[in-house]
Amino acid sequence: MLKLEHSGTGEIFYATKHSAGFDICANQNLTIRPQEWALVKTGLRIVESQGAGFVQFGSQELFAVPEMQIRPRSGLAFKNGITVLNAPSTIDADYRGEIMITLINHSKNDFIINAGDRIAQGICSLAIHLPGLKVRDVERGEGGFGSSGKN
Repeated sequence: MLKLEHSGTGEIFYATKHSAGFDICANQNLTIRPQEWALVKTGLRIVESQGAGFVQFGSQELFAVPEMQIRPRSGLAFKNGITVLNAPSTIDADYRGEIMITLINHSKNDFIINAGDRIAQGICSLAIHLPGLKVRDVERGEGGFGSSGKN
């Protein structure tokens, strides 16, 4: 799976032992104006990835890689009109830069974020590669948001 490092404000945690997602906090203060979006720093990064390999699916052996998904917090969406713009966001296991979250304000009011506020949730899972598709091996590293290229 994924090993995370958190150097941000606030705490990342599972609310209960049955929670699928863990809470992610903002690592900065900012205001998102109505109908606008912003990239929010979290102080969170993937420092290690283990567990890529083959899994049995029926009679087929398929290649699986760990991933992290960023999803909205339902309370922020319902009460404030705040959601993750590209939900669910996929953070690939080989990305090493700071995880940042694009939030959008669908409300008519400014939304103030303070460092340490819970802004999203993360889910770790395995993603299955489709058989027969080639892998280009684009250099990932710390490049994010379109770093694997347009073509």
